Amino acid sequence: MSNYQKQLSEFTRDYFAGATTGIILSTGLGSIAAMFILMNGHGIYEMIQLGIIVVVCMWYNASVLAQLKPKFVFNSLIVSVTVSLVLLILNTF
Repeated sequence: MSNYQKQLSEFTRDYFAGATTGIILSTGLGSIAAMFILMNGHGIYEMIQLGIIVVVCMWYNASVLAQLKPKFVFNSLIVSVTVSLVLLILNTF
């Protein structure tokens, strides 16, 4: 069984705890990434990055609030955290 399958089964088994923790994680990383993006300036490139981070984080929050299937919510969490980390790393250096 792959690591993804293990994490997905754990997330599915305890959905509400995982979703709540995911909201905190996604929103926290997204806000930190947004802060670093805005620290680099206010040009069109930064506004596009800011829009991407807002949409991705809100996508996860909306999927939790809509009570979509656990696999979709889990995949949305992975996408949200990955995009947040990538934009955070890009704007750190």
